Amino acid sequence: MKQRLLWTTLAAAALSLPTFAEEFAVGVQIPLTGAQARAGTGMYEGIQTAAELFNKGNAKHKIKLAVVDDESNPAKAVSAVEKLAAQGVVAFVGGFASNIIGPASDASNKLGLVYMTAGGVDNDLTRRGYKTFFRVNNTRGYEKAVVTLLGELGVKSVSVVYSTKEATADLAKDLEAALGPKGIKVSMHAFDPAITDFKPIINKIKLQDKPEVIFMSAYENDYVGIIRAAKVLKPEVKAVIGVWSLATAKMAKDFPDLMPNVYGTSMLPHPVEFKQAEGRLFAETYKRLFNKEPDYQAQFGYVKGQLLFEAIARSADAGTLKKGGLADELRKTNRDTLIGRVTFDASGDNPNFQQRIGQHQAGGKIVIVSPKNEASGVAVFPGLPW
Repeated sequence: MKQRLLWTTLAAAALSLPTFAEEFAVGVQIPLTGAQARAGTGMYEGIQTAAELFNKGNAKHKIKLAVVDDESNPAKAVSAVEKLAAQGVVAFVGGFASNIIGPASDASNKLGLVYMTAGGVDNDLTRRGYKTFFRVNNTRGYEKAVVTLLGELGVKSVSVVYSTKEATADLAKDLEAALGPKGIKVSMHAFDPAITDFKPIINKIKLQDKPEVIFMSAYENDYVGIIRAAKVLKPEVKAVIGVWSLATAKMAKDFPDLMPNVYGTSMLPHPVEFKQAEGRLFAETYKRLFNKEPDYQAQFGYVKGQLLFEAIARSADAGTLKKGGLADELRKTNRDTLIGRVTFDASGDNPNFQQRIGQHQAGGKIVIVSPKNEASGVAVFPGLPW
């Protein structure tokens, strides 16, 4: 009797002991300085928001972020991956720009670790046959967005100014192939990423192409140079359009003289408006953490972090995380997110992705203008920053 009473007492005591959640370290290799710092910082803030909400809502598992700034440098990105792997991270989330994500995810794959991103859309990234690489966006989704906008605006001619880097060149060439059959005249102008003076290209567009629209397939510093050159030479166009990292509040704040009426890809208007509860929770949490409203880079960071953290928890529950089962668990993803439905095909790509187009308008606002069924306002067209 005494022994049974002892065991009963011990069992009751064990049940009353606090339970401790298992913590998983996730590597964040991302540019917080250098040329891609604006986009990298926004995505990192979104990842932190995802970790905050995951940790609050999950009693069994916790995510700890281990962060290394890759300084917008491919070699330092590889070094960051190797350093974080040595610290025992279970996966990676982050990266920006395909020429940086490529070698970083090569290193991650050699280590057998999952690499999740929203910052690299180069078509070759998903042609390597890696089972460890995943992304929530791709060139095809940006191409669809731009083609839709040009069709809605009734544009008949466009000059494409594009960097010869992988992702930007892919998008430019895919866009050229898509617009030709629609009867839209396309003139192509490639430039080396090291170029700083865009006046010769803009002058050629002004005197020879004479298009309705200038489209930029480039990055932040390139946009600034191209628009500055256009403000000086003033070609007779009706719009200036770009893609990633352009229609953001940060660009409006940093370059208020260059952004008026410029179009760029964006999932979010500014000020931010969310109709669904999850979106409002994301925005409220982000604002509490960073004392500002999120932009679409933060939204992408949140979604890729959210999906990875959820898959880590599922894999841990199934007992497969330490056996290399995370990639298989991620491929089971099929859910609505703040960027639409996400699933992953055999290459790790999300076939459902399609961007939206925002326009910088009066008062520092960014208005979603395309596609029309997702618009939060009407496009100013013609509309130029000069």
